[in-house]
Amino acid sequence: MNRQDLLAAMAAIGMRPGRGLGQNFLLDQNLLDCIIRMAEVSQGEQILEVGPGFGALTEKLLAAGAEVTAIEYDNRLAAYLRTKFADTSALHVVEQDACKVDYEALLSLGRFKAVANLPYSISSVFIAKLLECDHAPQSMLFMLQREMGERLAASPSTKSYGALSVRCQLEYDVKVARIVPPEVFHPAPAVESALVSFKRHDKYRSLNRDAAGNLIKLVFGQRRKQMGKVLTRSGLEENLVRKALETAGAQMESRPDALNVRQFAILCSILDDHGRK
Repeated sequence: MNRQDLLAAMAAIGMRPGRGLGQNFLLDQNLLDCIIRMAEVSQGEQILEVGPGFGALTEKLLAAGAEVTAIEYDNRLAAYLRTKFADTSALHVVEQDACKVDYEALLSLGRFKAVANLPYSISSVFIAKLLECDHAPQSMLFMLQREMGERLAASPSTKSYGALSVRCQLEYDVKVARIVPPEVFHPAPAVESALVSFKRHDKYRSLNRDAAGNLIKLVFGQRRKQMGKVLTRSGLEENLVRKALETAGAQMESRPDALNVRQFAILCSILDDHGRK
């Protein structure tokens, strides 16, 4: 789909891209082909796509042989997709808010991947929701606002490093694969975008994700304060907190953005083991 085709399709359903929904439609065919290659889509593979829009990426995924579950909030676009791909049974359009979908119920698929040009307005909430799934994607490849992509892939002791950085990296190796200029979208966003790759690993398989997520949110919610004080004020015994931090290679005075993902995994594991005794 080129720009002329996109404008014609938009006119046909009487729509303009909604700024509030973060609708920026990807047009560059070479970039779409690159996404399919990077996602390593194979015949019969289950793919979750969010924000399919007019189906430019959807079409490429289907051509690669994937079974695609597409979540589309805009009812006009959902209807358009059902008509455009009426001849294939490999596309399943779900007309719903992606941040409210029960993915455990929807994706009783076993192994699947998530590939999407994500609406910028929902990216952080949606990714956090996926991380909470018992059966999270084996890999993810998302087009994101550059700032968000760099935040998810950030290293410790940087301004971008935060709770979502740690939560993602406990589950995935996260990499900004490519910076993408505004001109490849319609309408062109006011910022650069980034194609971000998430490759699942099993380094911390035994970690209680819910408990770890709660602890990470707690300390980053007060990121300028000493972790020892934050944790003890939450009700944990001071000697336990001190021992857990020291085992992780940190101190009572450490700030959360100084700890790497491995240190957080150690800290969360010790404190969770104590909580279950």
